Amino acid sequence: MYKILKLNEISDEINKIFDDKYSFTVDAGDDADGIIVRSYKMADFNAGKRLKAVARAGAGVNNIPIDKMTRQNIVVFNTPGANANAVKELVICAMLLSSRKVVESVDWLKTQKGGGDDVPKAVEKFKNQFVGPELSGKTLGVIGLGAIGILVANAAIGLNMRVLGYDPYLSVDAAWTLNNKVEHAKDVNTLYSKCDYITLHLPLLPTTQGMINKEVIHKMKKGVKLINCARGELVDNNDIIAAIKSGKVAKYVTDFPTDDVLGIENIIAIPHLGASTPEAEDNCAIMAAKQLKDYLENGNIVNSVNYPTAVLARSGSSRITISHKNISSMIAQAAAFLSSESINISNMLSATKGDVGYMIIDTDSEIPQSTIDAMRKIDGFLQISVY
Repeated sequence: MYKILKLNEISDEINKIFDDKYSFTVDAGDDADGIIVRSYKMADFNAGKRLKAVARAGAGVNNIPIDKMTRQNIVVFNTPGANANAVKELVICAMLLSSRKVVESVDWLKTQKGGGDDVPKAVEKFKNQFVGPELSGKTLGVIGLGAIGILVANAAIGLNMRVLGYDPYLSVDAAWTLNNKVEHAKDVNTLYSKCDYITLHLPLLPTTQGMINKEVIHKMKKGVKLINCARGELVDNNDIIAAIKSGKVAKYVTDFPTDDVLGIENIIAIPHLGASTPEAEDNCAIMAAKQLKDYLENGNIVNSVNYPTAVLARSGSSRITISHKNISSMIAQAAAFLSSESINISNMLSATKGDVGYMIIDTDSEIPQSTIDAMRKIDGFLQISVY
């Protein structure tokens, strides 16, 4: 029986993935085999001895202490792309809100309550103050062409916008899904200077924190509209507020409100609604559950942020996985040791990521516990699991 700890409310759709070999708990003190989490901050979380994996039902993993989990040989999964459509739709909404003064007009209209028959007259008299441009024919810059950025770029092409995309790490697979009308900006500074709208779709890293600052804003067109549904810390709030007040930036729409941006004219703060759709929550939960189950039952790893991708169809009588230091001779030592024990390897896969190496080994016969115990003493082997 596997025990799964839920640190947040998770969609009931996971019950369709986990069968009767699984039970759930919400008690953080329990020693679980796996964890499913959304926004719960795990910095001070004490992992039990049985914990093998943490699955984040979402793309961002800033709430999970990755280095700590890696030191404890715990695989951390996320679900890139599962909420992409939900975020894409909010980005398009944000672009419209930044143009058409919908928020301002709705707020103004509330002040007309009680005006009776004079309300339509007031609407006709004052609606001109809420005039805003159309998206069609304007230029959008998309910084980051991952799952969400590509959907946004493609949708903007459908809205008859010119789209410049910038991503120095664009994968071949991602490029295949990108509309061929999206122009590849080889230089991000070119994108800054040409775009009427700019939307951010980047992870929060030491190299991206505060990347939108006064120096970068200076390179943008006057009156640019900036959309941030990625991570709040990508934008320096002090600098964006100054740019808004000077008129350099016409509108800033953020899905990550903080106290300093609230109540600032021409800043529209949305209460982190990017993935807040029932469809996205279900998709993330299902994806996280499938990845966690496949790892607990088969040792397969997909979409891990700290371990390499490693998927091998099962063959033979037994399977072991070996987490090890990414140093030479690890594979040779595993194969030689099993051979010395007269255990034949029917199939094997090895992969590495950073300092971590990972092997999946299927054998033609059961592996005695004494063999597993002996292998655990090999220098460089961090953890061995039997499936």
